[in-house]
Amino acid sequence: MKEKVQVFGRFLSGMVMPNIGAFIAWGLITALFLATGWCPNETLAQLIGPMSSMLLPLLIAYTGGQVVAGQRGGVIGAIATMGVIVGSDVPMFIGAMIVGPAAAWVIKQFDRLVQNKIKAGFEMLVNNFSIGIIGAALAAAAMLGVTPLVNVLNGWMEAGVGFFVNHGLLPLTSLFIEPAKVLFLNNAINHGILSPMGIKQVEEVGKSVFFLLEANPGPGLGILLAYCFFGKGTAKSSAPGAVIIHFFGGIHEIYFPYILMNPLLLLAVIAGGASGIFVFTMMNVGLTAPSSPGSILAILMMAERHSYVGLILGVLISAAVSLVIAIPILKFMSKDASLEEAQAKKDSMKRQAKGIDAKNTTETVMEKVSKIAFACDAGMGSSAMGATVLKKKLAAAGITGIEVIHTPVSSIPGDVQVVVTHQELGERAAHSCPQAKLILITNFLAAPQYDELVEELKK
Repeated sequence: MKEKVQVFGRFLSGMVMPNIGAFIAWGLITALFLATGWCPNETLAQLIGPMSSMLLPLLIAYTGGQVVAGQRGGVIGAIATMGVIVGSDVPMFIGAMIVGPAAAWVIKQFDRLVQNKIKAGFEMLVNNFSIGIIGAALAAAAMLGVTPLVNVLNGWMEAGVGFFVNHGLLPLTSLFIEPAKVLFLNNAINHGILSPMGIKQVEEVGKSVFFLLEANPGPGLGILLAYCFFGKGTAKSSAPGAVIIHFFGGIHEIYFPYILMNPLLLLAVIAGGASGIFVFTMMNVGLTAPSSPGSILAILMMAERHSYVGLILGVLISAAVSLVIAIPILKFMSKDASLEEAQAKKDSMKRQAKGIDAKNTTETVMEKVSKIAFACDAGMGSSAMGATVLKKKLAAAGITGIEVIHTPVSSIPGDVQVVVTHQELGERAAHSCPQAKLILITNFLAAPQYDELVEELKK
């Protein structure tokens, strides 16, 4: 079930994340030229509406369609999405997420149906007119049939969100957001759910707190600081580096393993997240666009001009609350992480000595290694960091001729011989690239498996 939820969440966020640059461009234009912005300009502010109502939904639809059926899927997804865009007065991000992939699926089925049945010389004619005819029909169907449905869904979401906002219960969303983040659903929550809601709110009031519900680096900072002072073994020694990567680099995945080592720390991040949201709402804080990555630097760049004091205060308070709650948990209820790693290493060596899991042993997989992939949920955060660490270790060991890449766990290239990923993503990595040796880690910065891999490659 967890794997299926991760895959679905990854699919949703996968339509938004490749287009984050466009969202940031729109957010900067909004922050600068809106009537309440830094440089109010009525002429340039005319960009804001068309970009949010047309450009961004079309990019989402194209990306979603491309994932399903390549370039043809992207094109027909954008065509069909024009139906919901024209048929509604609000930005159709949810409509784009539905119609884009659905239209691509339709053209994919058509292509399968006519495969090897087109006479030579008529391929271009059939390809172009099939997209044109089917796309036109789907755009009309989307405008007349899907738009009312999406409007109803939007109404339900507005009612639900309004209930939390009007009753001062928005901090309670941390009960769901923080545990889901630790299960590597952070990108799905932020870009698949909260960002569309936030963009709609920006259209109305020029800023949105929804962009901060998941992206706030405060709770994770509190956890890592607690490990700096009261952690044990490798967890304590790696925590200072993780603080920098998390808070300034914006890679939140770096602190997830620290919580997984002691799940009671979920109480700390939930309380920290709720405290931050409470401050944000009380001080009317909001961002003008999604913050990606969730770095304090990126958040400050996307902040609405009147939100800086409340924003910094909310981040600091959420970090302090998380730290205070995490300290007794670590001090009295934590285990020695270095001992656990040694035990895991011992068990691994014992299995290899007995010939268990021979399919994934060094002798059978490591004979001709030319490509290693570090995989994470989105392929841009912790995987990029892990790939950099591996490259440096390989270079220091004098090992050349091996390409190290970072990639989404759901689309690992087939020519990879070794895949390194977090243990929570192990099942998805195994399905994505079953022929590769799978190395599961729990600590992105100081995983002992890095050095073990280098030693194996030396041999």
